[in-house]
Amino acid sequence: MSAPAAPPLVHEAVREFFAKHSPFSSLDEAALDFVIPRLKLAYFAKDAIVVDHDSQFPPLHIVQSGHVASQAAGLDALPDRVLGPGECFPVGALSAGGQPTRSYRAVDDVFAYQLGVDDFRALRAMSAPFAAYCAEAVTVLAQQSLAELQRHYAQVAADQHSLTRPLAELVPAAPVTCAPDTSLRVALQSMQDNAVRSIIVVNAVCEPLGVFTLNDLRDRVVLHDLPLDRTSVAQVMTPEPITLPAHATAAEAMQSMAAGGFHQVIVTDHGRVLGTVFEQDLFALQRVSLRQIHHAIRSARGVPSLKHVAGDIRNLARNLLAQGVSAEALTRTIVALNDALTRQVLTLTLREHPLDGIDWCWIALGSEGRGEQTLSTDQDNAIVFRAPADGGPRDVEVTRRALLAYARDINGALDALGFPPCKGGIMAGNPECCLSEAEWRARFLHWLTEPTPQALLQANIFFDLRPIYGDAALAEALQSWLLAHTHDNQLFLRLLMANALQTEPPLGLIRSFSVDDEPGRAGTIDLKTRGTRIFVDAARASALALGDRSVNTADRIRVAGTHFGAEPRHVKATVEAFHYLQMMRLRTQERQVGDNATMGANRIDPYALNEIEQRMLKEALRQARKLQQRVQDSFSFAR
Repeated sequence: MSAPAAPPLVHEAVREFFAKHSPFSSLDEAALDFVIPRLKLAYFAKDAIVVDHDSQFPPLHIVQSGHVASQAAGLDALPDRVLGPGECFPVGALSAGGQPTRSYRAVDDVFAYQLGVDDFRALRAMSAPFAAYCAEAVTVLAQQSLAELQRHYAQVAADQHSLTRPLAELVPAAPVTCAPDTSLRVALQSMQDNAVRSIIVVNAVCEPLGVFTLNDLRDRVVLHDLPLDRTSVAQVMTPEPITLPAHATAAEAMQSMAAGGFHQVIVTDHGRVLGTVFEQDLFALQRVSLRQIHHAIRSARGVPSLKHVAGDIRNLARNLLAQGVSAEALTRTIVALNDALTRQVLTLTLREHPLDGIDWCWIALGSEGRGEQTLSTDQDNAIVFRAPADGGPRDVEVTRRALLAYARDINGALDALGFPPCKGGIMAGNPECCLSEAEWRARFLHWLTEPTPQALLQANIFFDLRPIYGDAALAEALQSWLLAHTHDNQLFLRLLMANALQTEPPLGLIRSFSVDDEPGRAGTIDLKTRGTRIFVDAARASALALGDRSVNTADRIRVAGTHFGAEPRHVKATVEAFHYLQMMRLRTQERQVGDNATMGANRIDPYALNEIEQRMLKEALRQARKLQQRVQDSFSFAR
């Protein structure tokens, strides 16, 4: 028996059907007159594949009767959604301009209206309600892509990088020990005085002989009614305790505890007791929190003790990624913690460099200044200071020398904590970056009046400034002076804008992406220089032209959008595109940092991404191009 033929379309019946289902119920007469004659009615028998995940530009399907199951490609699982009459698919794939990432199967006999790709695009262009509906479908694709990222980072977090720490770093305090002939009363008093639940019994050269715990007190002393003064600790200790060398890892300690049923392990250095690591110390490694990090920063008594905190910040960032935290929230969290870490370094080091009588401020520049640090970031910092009121050039140089000695120690400490020196030398320990108020204004004025390519490059870094430590009023006054001198400087703004617009998003004319062909980088694109930098540069130029004090890229885009009356959905799309590229950078950096990757911490092969990620990357880069065009259209001097 042959399958039933699709009945011919009756235009009035289609109108009545559309009137019952959104978004078609919102189409005006012109849109209905356009779309209805272009529809075809197709039939699909039960269990037939309506659209496969590898289909190339399938038509839009609108279920007229029956039900269609939607399922993620490549998954051997139950359908995650069943579509009924009036629902359509694959809207997200068609809106994003590529092939579907899901398959669609007829649950029962299905009749569906079909609209070709070109007609679908034309309908989007002519109908605002239908275009809004399609935009929501693209948002669903973005959520699916972020879910892919979350699954990736969940696996990364499961690896628990912190468990590779050597035990020497985890010993919480000096060991509490006693000789084997120590009486129980003296041993117990020592345990009470040090607030510990066990004491290590050692020989004359501090080698462990045994351990005495509160469990031993219960089982071997109290229950046997032994006298505290006449019983030595050696008589009731647990002999030959489990030990591990200082270079053993936390993971090895956890495995040893699990195998032996112990709750602690004695750490030794060349056979001598270094301390004890407890089970709860190992579990704490897997639960790094903001509260713990802030406490560790505040309680640090020296820069070396902050090295663990710097690693915890990076581990926390990975864990937040695993939990699906947005790129904006994540980068702001990283910056806030790195700021706290830097302030503590500045505070601790200040004890060694008395700077009494000097008004100064430590300034963050570049990505740190904008609050957009990622997992792979170097130092960009500077100092502004107030020259002595009654002094001349010599007094300025004396002040500078004192600040430079301090700044170089800070730069070295930050390097030790995982923030490598800036290759361009933009660090406070460089005399060119440690200037008085008047010297900074002279430097900025030189760049503004003679905007050479090098001056524009410097402006892109130094004009994104933010106070970190010291007298914040100095930095704020410098920023106010800068905005006052850029707001009406059309020559500088025109060149800065042209510089911001010259980077082409890596979108191909034939293929989806325009990749590099240089040796060692062939087939890749740089997500920073050809991605996020486009948003950063355009937003900076707009902010300076508008006199906006914001330094964060997303904030600058929002301010500019409000100023020019842009539709909120367009502004939101631009910000989300920027953050999507930031998320892609975070993912790439997490995979490559520490692995001596040759491509660089921001380089990817776009064709190695899955279909959803390719589609979202392409849309983010299109938003970059649209932002450049909007900036050019909004400022007359940019044309």
